[in-house]
Amino acid sequence: MTIPQDIIRADVLAMTSYPVPDAAGLIKLDAMENPYALPRPLADRLGERLAQVALNRYPLPRPGALLDKLKCAMQVPVGCDVLLGNGSDELISLIATACAKPGAKILAPVPGFVMYSMSAKLAHLEFVGVPLNVDLTLDVGAMLEAVAAHQPAVIYLAYPNNPTGTLFDDADLERVVRAADRSLVVIDEAYQPFAQRSWMSRVGEFDNVVVMRTVSKLGLAGIRLGYLVGLPAWINEFDKVRPPYNTNVLTQATVDFMLDHLEVLDAQAAELRAERARLAEAIGALPGAHVFPSAGNFLLVRVPDAAAVFDALLGARILIKNVSKMHPLLAECVRITVSTPDENAQLLAALKNVLV
Repeated sequence: MTIPQDIIRADVLAMTSYPVPDAAGLIKLDAMENPYALPRPLADRLGERLAQVALNRYPLPRPGALLDKLKCAMQVPVGCDVLLGNGSDELISLIATACAKPGAKILAPVPGFVMYSMSAKLAHLEFVGVPLNVDLTLDVGAMLEAVAAHQPAVIYLAYPNNPTGTLFDDADLERVVRAADRSLVVIDEAYQPFAQRSWMSRVGEFDNVVVMRTVSKLGLAGIRLGYLVGLPAWINEFDKVRPPYNTNVLTQATVDFMLDHLEVLDAQAAELRAERARLAEAIGALPGAHVFPSAGNFLLVRVPDAAAVFDALLGARILIKNVSKMHPLLAECVRITVSTPDENAQLLAALKNVLV
């Protein structure tokens, strides 16, 4: 008899799958999703568009018209190209696969997005995590030392960072980019609609920088589309390890439609930015709560007892993320997605009952 333990890699056997808790019946504030649905008339028009899609045909591997439209809408610099992925997660995996030379390393500040280290592990690359400062800002000195010592193949700089919400200083990022003259630097702008700052215009300025974005946080998490912007020399190589039909026809059609209606998603992002400020102020006024500055659509909050807060909110049918065990710098921290005024009010009412 053959069993998985005979075949599967030992490190994979030791892993746990990425946890996605069941949120049925709960106010879902754990995954940084946009809480707003599309307006009904717009959703109906999208439905009509999708009904015309040829589901019996494979998608275009590189849909030229859509890529041109995306470049225009997102102000991709002239001379740069775009690679589409099944969310940013797939792009991170493709980068690791393409760069997996023997002895190669991936480097990123920690705590940070877990998929940077996970993709490295799956590709048999060493992951080097450089701790942030105590205030969760970038430790530039430590980053520069790590770059010099490890000469990583890839450096990830999330802008802003997840799960901290920190928007690293541009001058600090530039110091890292210029020092990393033997590395590819990936600026991860997953939360750009809420940060309202970007490195997109500077992609062509450096020969070792690419910018990665997703439409998930903008309000289209369900269609799974990420995109990587960089000089053709980089994009052409990563395209070689892309699965041939990785973005499906419904995703492509949805993005094509929504690029004509970005004002709807931009208005939702503006509302969430305003709610973020109101929610941060209100939570910060509660006993024992410290709210870290955030440029994302979420707040990192240090509380006296993260497990107790998580359990109390779950009892109130509100799901947040307990990140207190992810890294020592996140001790007793929870991460809370910014939501609608009504859901934020319910969250605050529940927090007031536990933070006394």
